[in-house]
Amino acid sequence: MMPAPEKATEIKAAIAAVLAFFTALWGWLGWAVLVWIFCFLLDYLSGTAAARKAGEWSSSIAREGVWHKLGEIFAVLVAALCDIALKIVVSSGLDLGFELPTLITPIVLLWYIITELGSIAENAEKMGAPVPRWIKNGLKQYREKIDRDHGDTEPPETDAGTN
Repeated sequence: MMPAPEKATEIKAAIAAVLAFFTALWGWLGWAVLVWIFCFLLDYLSGTAAARKAGEWSSSIAREGVWHKLGEIFAVLVAALCDIALKIVVSSGLDLGFELPTLITPIVLLWYIITELGSIAENAEKMGAPVPRWIKNGLKQYREKIDRDHGDTEPPETDAGTN
């Protein structure tokens, strides 16, 4: 039988190999998608828990939350398709004078991640957990900065009502 420290090292090495494989496969953008999906699911679960705690859970509101999340998926897919279309145009010979990286998808993902984190913090408060004001304010300011920097002039709605 293998000693525990050696087994732990073996497990860590296996995890590192798997993470390296997936990073090589899909790069940092794939990890951003995974963070968004994790936040997406955590928001839905925390919203459900907060609503249940308050005695306000409703299947119709939960269904609306599912539709809302489905809309997020479509918005991210639209961003990815815009990036793909831009790359096709550039690869067809149009010289923009600069390298065109994946541009729109990361911004949309970051906006959704920040939005989800803000909603999760709100849900945690509704469940009775103290959430530092600087976290809530920081997330709000960061989301507003993304909106300002990328032309969104209307303040986005919160995601808290999608239990």
